[in-house]
Amino acid sequence: MSHESALVATTPHSLINAPRIPDSWNHKHLLGLEHLTASEITLILDFAEFLHKATSNGRTKLDLLKGRTVANLFFENSTRTKNSFSLAAKRLGADTVEFSSSGSSVAKGETFIDTAKTIEAMLVDAVVVRHSSPGTPHMLSNHLACSVINAGDGPHEHPTQGLLDILTIRQHLGSLSGLTIALVGDIAHSRTARSNIWGLLKLGAKVIVCGPATLVSKNWEKLGVEVSYSLDKILPRCDVLNLLRIQFERQAIRPFPSVHEYTLLYAMNQERIRRSKPEILIMAPGPINRGVELTPEVADGPHSVILEQVTNGIAIRMATLWLLLNGRT
Repeated sequence: MSHESALVATTPHSLINAPRIPDSWNHKHLLGLEHLTASEITLILDFAEFLHKATSNGRTKLDLLKGRTVANLFFENSTRTKNSFSLAAKRLGADTVEFSSSGSSVAKGETFIDTAKTIEAMLVDAVVVRHSSPGTPHMLSNHLACSVINAGDGPHEHPTQGLLDILTIRQHLGSLSGLTIALVGDIAHSRTARSNIWGLLKLGAKVIVCGPATLVSKNWEKLGVEVSYSLDKILPRCDVLNLLRIQFERQAIRPFPSVHEYTLLYAMNQERIRRSKPEILIMAPGPINRGVELTPEVADGPHSVILEQVTNGIAIRMATLWLLLNGRT
């Protein structure tokens, strides 16, 4: 039975008009956007839009994943992402298992893989993992039989964050082809930046990475992006600004003389809004540092879509769970 036939046979009438899942879709895990095609990224976006509407904008539940269990294994704190995955699973009828490394057997000497296998032995169908070490989800995918979803692995990737950012842009500006999108701030330590770059480039956008030279290496040009050290110079060209949080916790030394200097050079404020395109979108993956990456009036202003990003995160994670678990036993 094809994926499309399985969908019609097992889905309530209200879901029969869902986007078609091509037979070429055979992904068991979502580890990053680097190795997804443009059509695969678009499929996830289309399903996110569909499921958002099918759940009455996330307010009602479906039974698509009834009887399935999703485990959240978070070895780093992340209230927003963890809650978003939990809500996404529950909106689709799945049960959830919540794991925190604090006070767990890992702290008592149990290995990371042993802990994951123990959780899997509770008959879970998918593991959502966040860890400070790059490559951790990839390693787990080689040791577990269930699906593995990367919720952030160190500074490497955060695929669902990249997808929700792209979805938000698409909702406001349509096709990403030809858009100029700047990622501003702590590029060096940002997994969000990497996932955005892979996804945006594949969908035809022009990407600029911008920030202090200590946080934005010229090596980024090897990925096909433009590097700039002046927000004011690139500002008139940008359709979207994604303002990345300065991750002080990941920095061994302060990469710029002071927060005040960073704010003067790179913070989005009302004066810079006036010099931007009239329909510019202001995004931030959160949690934002108000007064550092952007001022409060910009964060809460008409150009900001930050809260829409949060809402879209649930839709993207519903789509991810459904596409990975659909038709699997």
